[in-house]
Amino acid sequence: MKSLPRLRFMAVAALTAIVGSLLVSAPSQAAAALSTKPVVIARTADIDKLDPHLATAFQTFQTLGLVYGTLVELKTDLSIAPGLATSWKFDDGAKTLTFKLRKNVTFQNGAKFTSADVKATFNRILDQNTAAVARSNFTSISRIITPDPFTVIFVLTDPAVPMLAALTDVNASILSAADIKAKTVGKKPNGTGPFMWSSWKVGQSITLKAFPKYWGGKPKISGVTFRVIPTETSALAAVKAKSATMALISDPIVAKQAGSSVATYRVGSLAYHALMLNARSPQLQDLNVRLAIQCAVDRQGVLNTAALGEGSVTGPITSPAYKSNPNARPCPKRDLAKAKAYMAASGKTNIKLTTIVSQGEYATALAEAQTLQSQLKDIGINLDLQVTDIATYVNRWLAADFDAAIALNGGRVDPDTMYKRYFTSTGNLNKIAGYSSPTLDALFEKGRSTDNVKARKAIYNQVSAELENNAVWIWMFTAYDYSVATKKLKGYAPMANGSLQNLRVASLLN
Repeated sequence: MKSLPRLRFMAVAALTAIVGSLLVSAPSQAAAALSTKPVVIARTADIDKLDPHLATAFQTFQTLGLVYGTLVELKTDLSIAPGLATSWKFDDGAKTLTFKLRKNVTFQNGAKFTSADVKATFNRILDQNTAAVARSNFTSISRIITPDPFTVIFVLTDPAVPMLAALTDVNASILSAADIKAKTVGKKPNGTGPFMWSSWKVGQSITLKAFPKYWGGKPKISGVTFRVIPTETSALAAVKAKSATMALISDPIVAKQAGSSVATYRVGSLAYHALMLNARSPQLQDLNVRLAIQCAVDRQGVLNTAALGEGSVTGPITSPAYKSNPNARPCPKRDLAKAKAYMAASGKTNIKLTTIVSQGEYATALAEAQTLQSQLKDIGINLDLQVTDIATYVNRWLAADFDAAIALNGGRVDPDTMYKRYFTSTGNLNKIAGYSSPTLDALFEKGRSTDNVKARKAIYNQVSAELENNAVWIWMFTAYDYSVATKKLKGYAPMANGSLQNLRVASLLN
């Protein structure tokens, strides 16, 4: 594999000029006519499926998030706001959750939205045969009552404070009850969101059109077209050549090249970069081996090499109110002597780890993998890098077909929705996580039962401690997401969770 270009180490200072808002002013919308052309978004990978309840890839999240709606949603500042529900209320010690639904909402096929759709949606999510990604977030729902077309009551087995945050997720998108019954979900998307499905040329492009009957008002832009372009450099070039409206960028070296002819957005991401370890793999069952890996990794070095230092070393939890202390781990910084001592204690030498790496989903994956590979050779561990397309990567990831995985995983505003599905014994992604314990089961249940932020922070500090002290994964860093756009795109703001939902209020000038 090719060595990393020297240019990557020379651009940090230039990036400080990039800000998280539109850089250059332009004529007001009142003074300029709106374009009838769609917003064309260039990105380096395609979606992998059409069912929002099964979505794991970032591109799939971004796309289906424009088509489907949720009961509640996140605002740009990550606070919870009404969505398909106009209000909600916890009662009975947070064991019932009542929603009042928005009226006069239609699905994109013309069907009316009612409480029956909500009930059918969550029955589907809770059905183990669906294999819904977010199932673990909703297992406390014991019964769903729909007393009228615009009221839904979730009866819970125990208090579930994080449920509102879980309901904002694309994985909790509301589906049509009729589509569920007809088993057409995943064939042609039909949601309540601002843009409706038009066409998909697999591996090439997706076309969405503005939904005229969207409950929030018809979008000002006529539609959104996603185009798959092989590299982020080419995606940026497409914006500069005016063949694309926006490019989604993860590589800071490319963002630095944007220049003043386009507008650049930069937002800190909740997503985290990690070396996922499968502790159930024969090579990694020994805690000493995992601790050796943790102590041999120079996280800041990976961040500097792969992402120009554009980010922060992180612990497991990136939720703003509950952030982990990145220094609260056995080896906050690389300690090669300690790593070698752990390896000696394991009695193992020359370990080979099958390591999956995605190509195309985000730009820094291979650089991260190569840097980690180099660092771990110092303690006799060889990362056998298996670079695949995103579809193959996701399939192997879901099957836990790896010893280690170079991963960019989505963060959440609540630690429960972020990790309960991974690290509890009944979590539906626990096979992938490779680790659970009775202690973690108890801590997650305790964290769900109180709304006291101080108490919850103490609980999730204990969660972080167990994950770090057992070197479950190697959490490395959080970075920035960049989008580069023509200055004719107005009113758009990026979000820390990677959502493109603010396209619904954006305008494109002629």
